[in-house]
Amino acid sequence: MTPFNPFLERLTQTALAPWVEPLSAAVGERLGQRAHGDLVRWEAALAALPELPPGRAVLDQSGVGRHSDHPLPPEIAARLRTTLLELHPWRKGPFRLHDLQIDTEWRSDWKWDRLAHAIDPLDGRLVLDVGCGNGYHAWRMLGAGARLVMGIDPTQVFLCQFLAINRYLARDDLAVLPLGIEDLPPGLTGFDTVFSMGVLYHRRSPLDHLAELRALLRPGGQLVLETLVLDGEGPQALVPPDRYASMRNVWFIPSVEALAVWMGRLGFKDVDVVDVSRTTVEEQRPTEWMRFQSLPDHLDPADPRRTIEGHPAPVRAILIGRA
Repeated sequence: MTPFNPFLERLTQTALAPWVEPLSAAVGERLGQRAHGDLVRWEAALAALPELPPGRAVLDQSGVGRHSDHPLPPEIAARLRTTLLELHPWRKGPFRLHDLQIDTEWRSDWKWDRLAHAIDPLDGRLVLDVGCGNGYHAWRMLGAGARLVMGIDPTQVFLCQFLAINRYLARDDLAVLPLGIEDLPPGLTGFDTVFSMGVLYHRRSPLDHLAELRALLRPGGQLVLETLVLDGEGPQALVPPDRYASMRNVWFIPSVEALAVWMGRLGFKDVDVVDVSRTTVEEQRPTEWMRFQSLPDHLDPADPRRTIEGHPAPVRAILIGRA
């Protein structure tokens, strides 16, 4: 699987040119020695995707994809659905291909609507989306006018989901690279905007993560940070002793005030709280396209304002700051 070359060639015309070869090498390593055991099966699903009739590309609406006013022929629709379900679980979305709706676990479009009005305009910008999943928000960034968008996420089924959608959009100004932030070449910098959404609480050292994000930005560039927060006054943080909402890898959940202090200590200017919202079971839930347990299974059935461990239920905040 080598679909990255056209995008990397575009990067050679940007401030990231010195790091294109190391990025390519890192991707090769990830898909070589560290390839997932199911990657061959997922590649077979990509190869089995059917040709679709003409349609219009839509990147600036909820259902990213290729739209048409005409339903797909039944046999093509059935093959498309069956093949895309081979790439289960679909967590970020929604996507739409003609009249096929991919109803993902997350209504990621709701999160986009909370931040789109508050960030620096993306027109002509070089953008990085850290922990991008299958690239849903990266598509919305491109739809908002970004020049190039680089998404990174080490989960290879999400890469295959991105490639499935791009099979029908055929864009080379966006790529999802199968990398974690720790896989990026040393010294990489020059992005106009960096997004980190749903990542900070998974990092054992959240301050180090914020420092890494700042280093990736050009001077004056903007960080868009979305993360779990503790609903309360003052600079405090929750450190779950074991699990949080059944997740083992949740390390720190700061209050909004603590998070703003962290960003200020690490050199971010003009820190602003864009949104604070409680995550509902309408925004995150199981569907046909994500059949595993989801938020409703991880809340206390007697008190949905608590997790099953007794912690405060998920509240998420969006903050922006300038390098």
